[in-house]
Amino acid sequence: MSDSGIIASVGTTGDSYDNALAETVNGLYESEVIYYLKQNWTGVNDIELATLEWVDWFNKTRLHSTIGYVSPFEFEKRYYDNLSLLGIAA
Repeated sequence: MSDSGIIASVGTTGDSYDNALAETVNGLYESEVIYYLKQNWTGVNDIELATLEWVDWFNKTRLHSTIGYVSPFEFEKRYYDNLSLLGIAA
């Protein structure tokens, strides 16, 4: 890469400094799904289903205080709805 003048867009390799958000989400997933539910998983399919349900909740339902106590899905929808309104002439 250095021969081409390309600079890497991430930090050092092997630590979590450049992927702190991913580490946080992974930690939430692990504590809220794997440890909190403590279900008797009968196989990988049970964990996959629980994971899909958690991701759906995390993205579409959970309320986030930083964005006005709406879900990330609703916040993004409002954002894009407002963008389309800006293009409409009065």
